[in-house]
Amino acid sequence: MGSRQSGPIGRPRGFDADEALERAMLVFWEHGYEGASLAILTKAMGISTTSMYAAFGNKEELFRKALERYTEGPGGYLPRALDEPTALGVATAILAGTIRTTTRPAHPPGCLGVQGALAAGDSAQAVRDLLTAWRNDGCARVRQRFQRAVDEGDLPAQTDPGLLARYVTTLAFGIAVQAASGIGRDELQTMAGAALRNWPLT
Repeated sequence: MGSRQSGPIGRPRGFDADEALERAMLVFWEHGYEGASLAILTKAMGISTTSMYAAFGNKEELFRKALERYTEGPGGYLPRALDEPTALGVATAILAGTIRTTTRPAHPPGCLGVQGALAAGDSAQAVRDLLTAWRNDGCARVRQRFQRAVDEGDLPAQTDPGLLARYVTTLAFGIAVQAASGIGRDELQTMAGAALRNWPLT
């Protein structure tokens, strides 16, 4: 029997794929998709371009994996927020999670899913489409939760759950843009509180 290989061909000894993906996520988060050149990515990941392609595929595939990591890690507040017992609690937790994630000192400001490809050329159309679908999926999950709140009597019967979900997610995306512009956590929290002051009551 032949000897068993310890890892994929082209992967250097000691290469930590999990750590490299974490670093790639931070680069995309900070620079956006097109701003994150292969040179910047591979330097941050501590690997060669050949090793990057062997381990993660092309740049677009690497971005997809980085977005998945962001969704499960820094963006993981959304599924927890959806478990709040009331619709107002859901909205409050979403905005609080957005503020916490987009203003965390050890991470780039703003949101990877909002800024990743907003200023990208035609070559990044697939990435723009990916992020549009990512944002729409989040909104759809919030809409489903608000529909449940209507069905359970937590929201008024005349509430449009789709419109309310779009309102909350638009606020969250706006917070992310403001955070990327340097607006501080306290000011964002004050704004979020004001935005939810007129929440529909039963």
